[in-house]
Amino acid sequence: MKIIIPMAGRGTRLRPHTLTTPKPLVPVAGKPIIDWLVTDIINMCPEPVEEIGFIIGDFGKEVEDNLIQIAQAHGAKGSIHYQKQALGTAHAILCAKELMDGKVIVAFADTLFRAEQKIDTEKDGVIFVQKVEDPSAFGVIKMDEQGKITAFVEKPQTFVSDLAIIGIYYFKDGPYLRNELQYLIDNDLKEKGEFQLTNAMETMKQKGYNFFPGEVAEWLDCGNKEATVYTNQRVLEFNQHKNLISPNARINQCVIIPPCYIGHGADISFSVIGPHVSIGEKSKIRGSVIQNSIVLNNTTIINYNLRNSMIGNHVKMNDTSRSVSIGDYTNQSH
Repeated sequence: MKIIIPMAGRGTRLRPHTLTTPKPLVPVAGKPIIDWLVTDIINMCPEPVEEIGFIIGDFGKEVEDNLIQIAQAHGAKGSIHYQKQALGTAHAILCAKELMDGKVIVAFADTLFRAEQKIDTEKDGVIFVQKVEDPSAFGVIKMDEQGKITAFVEKPQTFVSDLAIIGIYYFKDGPYLRNELQYLIDNDLKEKGEFQLTNAMETMKQKGYNFFPGEVAEWLDCGNKEATVYTNQRVLEFNQHKNLISPNARINQCVIIPPCYIGHGADISFSVIGPHVSIGEKSKIRGSVIQNSIVLNNTTIINYNLRNSMIGNHVKMNDTSRSVSIGDYTNQSH
C-alpha cells in the first residue's frame, strides 16, 4: 500500500500562519496537521503502508526533512515529489506517478477525519464521504440501491445528495488510475482551467471500475483560523486519555483545565489554561487566561486574556483581551 498526499497549495485562508509554515505543518494538539492525517490513514489501513509520497512546492529542505521523518515515524519510507505549477488535482497526483504501482490511497492535506472502520481493499475504489447540511458548497456523490457510486456532482445548486467528498480516496489498481490521469494531461482535458481527479474517476467508472462510499465518523477542516482552532479542540478531545502535558514543562500556580497540550520546555505561571488549549515548545505564559486557542513555539504572552485564537511562533504579546490570529515574529504590547 502506498499513500500520496498532495500538499503544494499556499494555504492562503490560514494566513498569516502559512506565510512562514506550509499549512500541513501547522500544529494542532502538539503535532503537525499532516502527522495527524497520516496517523488517521494508517489506522484505517488493513495492510502495511510501504511508502508515503508528499507532493509539495518549493518548501525548502527543512520542510522536506520533516515530512520524511513523519513517514519514517510511522514505519514507512517517505518521498518528496514536486508540483511546480498549480494545474489541478489530477496533475498534482500524477507528480508521484511512480508510487501508483499497486494499491494506493490519495489524501489531500487540508482535512482530518475520524473513521471507525478499516478500508475494504477488495473493492475497486472507495471514496470517503460525510453527510453535510449544505451540500452546495462541496463535491458530492450519488449512489444506486446497491450502494455503488453512480455520479460525482460538483457543488450542486439543486439537491442531489448530502454526502460530501472529503478528499480521501482508495484505488485498488494504481496503474489504472495513473493511465487515466495521464490521458487527461496528454489530451489537455481540463475543467475550469485545471486537470481534475473527478474527471479521471468518471472515466474509470464508465469503463466499469466500481466505486463505493466510505463514511467517516467526523470530518475536520483546517482551512482557516476558526476551523483550525475547532480542529485543535476536537483532536485534544479524541486524545485526552493520553498525557498531553510534557514532563519538561514548568507549571507554577496555574489552573489547567483539560484537555490541553503543553509542549516541551513551556513555562507557565499564575495563569488559567484551558479547556482546549495547545501551548507550543518553549513558550512562556504569565498572568494570563487562555481558552480554546493554539499558541505555537517560543512565544511570550503576559497579562493577556485569549479565547478562540491562534498565535504564531516567536510572538510577544502583553496586556489586552480579544480573539485574535497573529502570525510569527509579531511584537504586540500596550
